[in-house]
Amino acid sequence: MKTMYTLLVAMMFSLPLVACDNDGPAEEAGEEIDEAAEEAGEALDDAADQLEESAEEATDD
Repeated sequence: MKTMYTLLVAMMFSLPLVACDNDGPAEEAGEEIDEAAEEAGEALDDAADQLEESAEEATDD
């Protein structure tokens, strides 16, 4: 009986994890926006690095 109770409790705690796996359309759109913002931030960082390198090269000459 104790084993059955333990199994039941374990299943009850695991159900919310399984239910949260399916993303709705709003969550998927939010993830796409997050990815786009991250990519834009990385592109800006790269551009800033290139600008800094160009400025250093220009002042070295």
